[in-house]
Amino acid sequence: GSPLPQLKHGGPGRAGGGEELGGVRAVRHYLQRTAIQGSPTMLAAITGEYVRGAAVRESEIHPFRRHFEDLAVGDSLLTHRRTVSEADITAFGGISGDFFYMHFDEIAAKQSQFGQRIAHGYFVLSAAAGLFVSPAPGPVLANYGLDNLRFVKPVAIGDTIRARLTCKRKVDRNRKDVFGVGQGVVAWDVQVTNQDDELVASYDILTLVSKHV
Repeated sequence: GSPLPQLKHGGPGRAGGGEELGGVRAVRHYLQRTAIQGSPTMLAAITGEYVRGAAVRESEIHPFRRHFEDLAVGDSLLTHRRTVSEADITAFGGISGDFFYMHFDEIAAKQSQFGQRIAHGYFVLSAAAGLFVSPAPGPVLANYGLDNLRFVKPVAIGDTIRARLTCKRKVDRNRKDVFGVGQGVVAWDVQVTNQDDELVASYDILTLVSKHV
């Protein structure tokens, strides 16, 4: 028979959303792709990475007290609550130097899309850290970074927030520190919600976590 044509077609507005292909280029293209469908729990089991909506394991031990080898994807902590006060916003503005009008100007804030003064986004992050961090020395050595941050909904004076921290992904660094102890990087899924269980902030934090040896 005749060889497959070197054909690729499709585009915006076409059936398939621009993914419609034909000919040998289509074969090569799709051999490079894999799509998996399933429930969040099934996807987490297949990929080895926590997916929101998947089952979590409420840990009796604070996840930050576990060494790298002992942590499992899906280990989770739901924190206690904290109500945001005007004093919190004032203090954070003084410490950070951020006096943006949405946090301090009552009249201008009322005329804004939010209709009221709101807390600094970075205050929400800091307050969430205060809710989920285990302060004593332990396996968590350092904050390694922050990814995928979104401020989803404003937090107003009088709102009450809490956080859910879930082990999302583990990456073995395959190296040891100056004391001969191994380390890994753990990504944690963080969801901060308000008193109505509405998501107000969403992000991943990365921590450097020690091994037993």
